[in-house]
Amino acid sequence: MSELYKRKPNAQCCICSKQVYRRPVEIERNNGKVYCSSRCYGVACRKEKPCVICGKAILAGLNKKTCSRACANKNRVGIKYKVGSPKDKVRSLKALRKRVESEYGTACVRCGYNKTSILQIHHRDKDHYNNNIKNLELLCPNCHAEIHLLKK
Repeated sequence: MSELYKRKPNAQCCICSKQVYRRPVEIERNNGKVYCSSRCYGVACRKEKPCVICGKAILAGLNKKTCSRACANKNRVGIKYKVGSPKDKVRSLKALRKRVESEYGTACVRCGYNKTSILQIHHRDKDHYNNNIKNLELLCPNCHAEIHLLKK
């Protein structure tokens, strides 16, 4: 009985070339692209690009350049890290803070508050690029806000 209702294949899967039956309307709607399973459809939808080293296909949406750690290491050969790179801002600010603390001490120069973890560096001429030691002073947040907000 099942042989009576079995359809003859009228299309071929675009991925694995397996013969399948699809309604003519579905074939027309999908511009002749027919898939035998959801796995083949998934393979057809996948966007791939080649590895820059070996050319093996990798998924394009992952922002990867290489397919494996070995290819990544080969791609990295010759790169000199931290050569000609901009100065590390955090490291330079810590050094600047140490210079100011050694010059003026570890307390606010206006009110004498001495909790060093919250003291801030203030530029007297308000030029943040002028890091001359005579232009800098350590202030607590209250005194610093007073200078900038009340324009004293």
